[in-house]
Amino acid sequence: MARRLYVYAFLEDFILLYPVYSVLFAEAGLSAAQISSLFVVWSVTGFVVELPAGLWADVFSRRSLLVAAPLLAGAGFGLWAFVPSYPAFAAGFVLWGAGSSLRSGALQALVYEALERSGDAGSYARLIGRSEAVALLGVVAASAVASPVLAVGGYRSLGAVSVAACAGCAVAGWFLPEERAVRVAGGVSLAGVLREGAAQVRRDPAVRGALVLAAVVTGVTSVDEYVPLLVRATGVAAVWVPLLVLVVMAGDAAGGWMAGRGGRWLGPVVGAGAVLLAAGSAGGSVWGVPLVAAAFGAFRWSVAAVDARLQERVGDGARATVTSLAGFGTDVVSVAVFGGYAVGSAWAGPGVLMAVAAVPFGVVAVVVGVSGRRRRGGVLRGE
Repeated sequence: MARRLYVYAFLEDFILLYPVYSVLFAEAGLSAAQISSLFVVWSVTGFVVELPAGLWADVFSRRSLLVAAPLLAGAGFGLWAFVPSYPAFAAGFVLWGAGSSLRSGALQALVYEALERSGDAGSYARLIGRSEAVALLGVVAASAVASPVLAVGGYRSLGAVSVAACAGCAVAGWFLPEERAVRVAGGVSLAGVLREGAAQVRRDPAVRGALVLAAVVTGVTSVDEYVPLLVRATGVAAVWVPLLVLVVMAGDAAGGWMAGRGGRWLGPVVGAGAVLLAAGSAGGSVWGVPLVAAAFGAFRWSVAAVDARLQERVGDGARATVTSLAGFGTDVVSVAVFGGYAVGSAWAGPGVLMAVAAVPFGVVAVVVGVSGRRRRGGVLRGE
């Protein structure tokens, strides 16, 4: 299970366009506001597809969604590389957003239930965190390769390799284990699964809290889409951007690899990440990049921790549906982040805007810390 998951995760993110696509958009003549509008298109696509995809995964085949997801994304990357224009960029984000939505709830549910069947559900955070770390290593590898490929073959070569990686990911998805039966055969309907998921969220405060926490923490990390612009704003040449983005991705991957340990430290870790992000971004210097890398490592660890909290509280009957509902919330938060960046770009540069993005993480750290103290106080009082 673990090895197949790691192969899938690596190929899914071995996309040579990742470290430079925002630069590609800028070089095609798009403004910061236009680039942010593309990110909004991406998130709106998630609004439309996320919940139906979760329902499909709970009723039909999760593995089939995991095969289709990278194929859609690959089609989008091909458009970016070979038809570079605003309409093609927007269409690419629609395809990528649809693929991401097909994958999100399906993968988490498949992994958690496979571990639960084997009596090892407690290792979910570690396995999912490590798979995310492997995915980020795919980004790191792609970033390392992107600079020489870009220098030799331009953006079309980056696009061709990215499409090939997506095709390989689809093949790897076919070999992921899915032992659950298709539920519609037993008379379970999409509407029934939707009602079950809504009931879990409505009647259980722990599920609601975990869902909101997962949506906020994961959604605000969408600010990582602006890391290449942050790096470019330090004054380095475009050819060096992928290598500096690699430093940030390496820190991100390290955080994912350490997931599953010390979950009780969620508040302090998120708070430390907020401080590091603000300090590394505000100076506008290339020497702040390692601090930004450490910040995103803290955030990646936190994403795995809040995902595990949610999976522990959700019932199997609508697991992918509730997880996709959290994904829907993530898209809502992401749109707010992208919209805020677009508006702020009229007055400030990437360094200041990235530093401002640290504020929501600081708020989450305070809320988690306060709620943790209240729970401990209630236990001590016998509530």
